[in-house]
Amino acid sequence: MPKANINGIQLYYELHGPEDADVLVLSNGIMMATASWMLQTTVLSKHMRVLLYDCRGMWQSDHPEQPYSMEEHADDLAGLLDHLGIEKAHIAGISYGSEVSLMFALRYPEKTQSLIVIDGVSEVTPLLKSQSQPWRVAAERNDPILLFLTSVHLNFSETWIEKNAAYLDGSVAAFAKIDMPAFVRLMDSFTNFNVTDRLGEIACPTLIVVGDADLIKGPKYASLLAERIPNSEYVVVPGAGHALCLEKPAELNSLLLGFTLKHSQRV
Repeated sequence: MPKANINGIQLYYELHGPEDADVLVLSNGIMMATASWMLQTTVLSKHMRVLLYDCRGMWQSDHPEQPYSMEEHADDLAGLLDHLGIEKAHIAGISYGSEVSLMFALRYPEKTQSLIVIDGVSEVTPLLKSQSQPWRVAAERNDPILLFLTSVHLNFSETWIEKNAAYLDGSVAAFAKIDMPAFVRLMDSFTNFNVTDRLGEIACPTLIVVGDADLIKGPKYASLLAERIPNSEYVVVPGAGHALCLEKPAELNSLLLGFTLKHSQRV
């Protein structure tokens, strides 16, 4: 599997789709891997060059032991784009990956063709910190079952949980493979994130997407982003929980494809 030496670490990445198409970057949520985008990759790669990767501390990339930050994640992504010879890309991410994307757009506007924020926030409120703090505790205790149980009801809508028991049962084994000390460092990076006062600096075309049943980073956070980012577009997806890419893949794919084609360099 391809890896690139970026800022002193090895970053795992995948490229899918035609080499002459616009590039769409998809950045993972904190409990996601590149495989979590499978329902997007199979569709979008027919039209776009899709770049998936694990940021530092996730899965197949290196897990350095020092603290992480969103600024560092943004710098890593910029280095990866440079390594691949990609001058500009559509920058998208979900949850943790959306915060990475926001930071990237602020630090590297010249590399950001458009910005897509899916189930993201511009700052961590006291409520959001309290909702996610049990995840950090579970990781500190190296308890993947506790991590799963304290997150599943926030990551998925009630309807999706009722219909996907087999998928969720399989997720427990996947959680056991998470590097828990690295997960704690990722959590600390998230907890310290706050760019609300800088949102007005974002000048690229921006799409904000949120599920109306998202219990952790729901419409109140998305509407703040829409209010503060100039000329942004805002879409609420009915019936979708936090893991929108899994719960409503067709709707998300349509939004991603339509928005990126509208702002393509090749149209």
